[in-house]
Amino acid sequence: MANETNVDVTKTVNDLMGAVGKIGQMQVDIVTQILNSAASAVEPLGKTASELVGNLTSTLTSTLQNVTSSINPQK
Repeated sequence: MANETNVDVTKTVNDLMGAVGKIGQMQVDIVTQILNSAASAVEPLGKTASELVGNLTSTLTSTLQNVTSSINPQK
């Protein structure tokens, strides 16, 4: 009788530890998916922002060249 109780307790502890392990793995999977989703969202935003800065720089450079050429006309 005592041996059966030990087996039941051992089985219960093993089942509990298995469940805790599965929960821990699920949390790791969720965090990994969140990080991957965030990285996927940030990548196009970064590309668009860098293109915008490049376009603004080009526009500013062209504007300054036009202003400079209108102030100092070439001979």
